[in-house]
Amino acid sequence: MAASLDGLVLAPVADQAPGQVGTSTRFLYHEEQGRIWAEYEGGDVVRGHLVGTREGDRLDFRYVQLKTDGGTSSGHCRSTVVELPDGRVRLEETWEWESQEGSGTSVVEQLLPDGASEA
Repeated sequence: MAASLDGLVLAPVADQAPGQVGTSTRFLYHEEQGRIWAEYEGGDVVRGHLVGTREGDRLDFRYVQLKTDGGTSSGHCRSTVVELPDGRVRLEETWEWESQEGSGTSVVEQLLPDGASEA
């Protein structure tokens, strides 16, 4: 099993559609006894929260966010935790909106302490 997510800061490796998370969005993860949660913000997201569970290298969580235009949205995500060769963590995600139409995939990776990801 990959390392704990507790205290890790992750960011998307690519922008999603407008109004969603993007490369300037930062997720601060927490993990305790199979429970995960995170706060996130940046880009079009003023404030976001996710909460769910972890079994092995699989995450299953719901998310809700407030956007800069004042709109809110929510959805469901399943992720696989992958440990990169340099020791950082990557989440390979499949998500779907529950508050609107749409679904997709995304990748977020752990940032180094200086805020830059390893290339």
